[in-house]
Amino acid sequence: MATPTAQRNLNPRNDPLAAWLHIDFLLVLATLALSAIGVAMIYSTTRGIDPAAYDTTFMQRQLIFVMLGAALMAAMAVVPYDRLQSWAPLFYIAGLLSLVGVLVLGVEGGLGGQSWFAIGGYQLQPSEFLKVVYVVVLSSMVARHDGQMNWQQLVLALITGAIPMVLILVQPDVGTMLVFVAITMGVLLVGGARFSHIVLLTLLGILAAMFLWNVGALSDYQQDRLTSFFDPDSSQSEAAYQQTQAQIAIGSGGVSGQGFGQGGQTRGEFVPAQHTDFIFTVVGEELGFVGSATVLGLFALLIWRAWRTAKKAADLFGALLCVGVMTMMVFQMFQAVGMTLGIMPITGIPVPFMSYGGSSALTSFAAVGLVLNVHMRRYQVR
Repeated sequence: MATPTAQRNLNPRNDPLAAWLHIDFLLVLATLALSAIGVAMIYSTTRGIDPAAYDTTFMQRQLIFVMLGAALMAAMAVVPYDRLQSWAPLFYIAGLLSLVGVLVLGVEGGLGGQSWFAIGGYQLQPSEFLKVVYVVVLSSMVARHDGQMNWQQLVLALITGAIPMVLILVQPDVGTMLVFVAITMGVLLVGGARFSHIVLLTLLGILAAMFLWNVGALSDYQQDRLTSFFDPDSSQSEAAYQQTQAQIAIGSGGVSGQGFGQGGQTRGEFVPAQHTDFIFTVVGEELGFVGSATVLGLFALLIWRAWRTAKKAADLFGALLCVGVMTMMVFQMFQAVGMTLGIMPITGIPVPFMSYGGSSALTSFAAVGLVLNVHMRRYQVR
């Protein structure tokens, strides 16, 4: 018969190693597989066409981002997630300060958006990192109400989300702002917001979008992206050209694709921003339907594991963390893939784990780290 001391050591809260016995390996494998495919696709679209002088710079950088991201994912899983609630306000304030700082000290991108800090040859996008912070902050706020929210609590949660959204819209970065909207709706819906709350918020969101359009709050290139989506045949904008070339690339892949590194659209550099926001066009062209289905299947596996972890979480806070990450991934994947197929407007959202960029990669890995954290501690007695 086990002694009282031995029985206490079997409790996951008393044994720091017990949580590591419950790692979700399927989630980790899906994450690493998507990252590996992303590195290969980035290499294909950035290496050039001269075999004697292939450029591996982007691939090498992305490999560094993936390794750092894997380390960050493990770090996010180490500290019990319930401790994040007490740190959330500090992270939130730091995130808001970084958004203000980038408006003053940031550098402009190719389309005029001022969303990045330039540090030692690399660019960091604070709004990307704030996605994970926002998931923690909003989940913490909503979890305190035990699944029942009134109008006052709902308004407070919305103000918490509105502040970073406005700062991001000023950059301007509509795509990232929409990710925050998706996170907000997902967490509120599962966290206890009433159906009437969601309907009203949806109506208010539509009215806000109409207002921003009518007052000219969107930049010219953002308006071009939207108009080219609704009427691509009549639009002569760069966005319409980009979307047309993306559809040609994916359509030319057929069932099995043209082969790795053999895509005509990719080698001819016809698709702008192909290694970043339009990375899925390389998958469709060179790996075909089989490769595209594999990538989407890996995303489906990742999303299913996040939802499964949410249902098995030890408390509401843990469940909401998983829901926040899941809605973030679902929206980004659907939007980023959809805009290459012509079923969604172009918004400049990267494909998680696959698009080139350190900020996006680190954020995606950190988000998965949160889900791992909840999964590893789902048997803890609170």
